[in-house]
Amino acid sequence: MPDPARTLKVAIPKGSLQEPTIELLAKAGYEIYVSSRGLRPSSNDPELDLYLIRAQEIGRYLGQGFIDCGITGYDWAYENGVDLVDFAELPYSRATTRPTKWVLVVPQDSPIEKPEDLEGKRIATEGVGITERYLKERGITAEVEFSWGATEVKVPDLVDAIVDVTETGDSIRANRLRIVDTLLTSYPHFYSSVAAAADPWKKEKMDRIAMLLKAALNARGKVGLKMNFPSARLPELIEKLPSLRRPTISQLSEEGWVAVETVIDEIVVRDMIPELKRLGAEGIIEYPLNKIVP
Repeated sequence: MPDPARTLKVAIPKGSLQEPTIELLAKAGYEIYVSSRGLRPSSNDPELDLYLIRAQEIGRYLGQGFIDCGITGYDWAYENGVDLVDFAELPYSRATTRPTKWVLVVPQDSPIEKPEDLEGKRIATEGVGITERYLKERGITAEVEFSWGATEVKVPDLVDAIVDVTETGDSIRANRLRIVDTLLTSYPHFYSSVAAAADPWKKEKMDRIAMLLKAALNARGKVGLKMNFPSARLPELIEKLPSLRRPTISQLSEEGWVAVETVIDEIVVRDMIPELKRLGAEGIIEYPLNKIVP
């Protein structure tokens, strides 16, 4: 039986963020196993007690102390208005690498042109707390109602405006709507409860998880490149080779040759390898990266 004092209760967001989160955890070294119907995943780390919970609810359960830590959007932590400890911002999302944005949206032909035009109007949104804070900060009085989904179809017949979440804006344009203002920009974060962060063992465990998650994100879009290279042409190589830092160079047993190793953006590899070959490189090897720890 696991020792409860050395077990970390971790929430994984259920829904659109679930798969990208599980993929990120795998790159960080934590393999997560989810059954087709189960809400209690298992992992290759026996010290983790995992829960699949809707991202909207994770902040609330952390604030209440039922969960030690979890990954949820900054927007939902803000929506719940609870006191949490922020271990890391994790710039990934459900569809792209862009942040999600909460935007004020109206029909294209709406007379609403600026936030102040919402005075006395009705707004539908899933982010009631986000919207009410936004209005309060601007001294605007409007009626805000909770939307259970399909928010775009409610304007203009049911409400005057909506506040909805978007990454690309494609759905907004497809529904002939336009954005009036952006209320909030959000990436997922790795949060913990205040109580868990005060526990020395749990804090050290969470620090390690946060470091590995950030290292996995640092490696996104990067590859390792190694090759043998003639020493005489090394200055040409260093001038042309993009890298995170200067490449690692080691002397080979064969006179006049060195081994070169570096990390570069994957997108430039297709153009770089032929150029390296032209400069005299041999034995060029490209390999994937899971983590980069600065």
